[in-house]
Amino acid sequence: MDYLIQTPQQLSAHLRALRRARGLSQASLGESLGVGQTRVARIEGNPTAISVEQLFGVFGALGVQLILRDDKPLPQGGSQASGVARSAPKRPSASSDW
Repeated sequence: MDYLIQTPQQLSAHLRALRRARGLSQASLGESLGVGQTRVARIEGNPTAISVEQLFGVFGALGVQLILRDDKPLPQGGSQASGVARSAPKRPSASSDW
């Protein structure tokens, strides 16, 4: 299922809902990320307070992906980006700067 996210508040609500849908507590998600429950609560409350790398770690732990969808047509003669590499997001280790 796709979720349209246009504001940090929407991201916050979706992170919380995804965690709950997976049957995870904040503590259990934190354990898989190598952080405590309080840090997960802060991330859910304000996802803009973490790095993009850390956010991808949260996405990986929740089993979701970030997809950018172009909603504007390309100008005549324009070309789309090609050769974009796809790889699974890395989970941060317990020694990461969270």
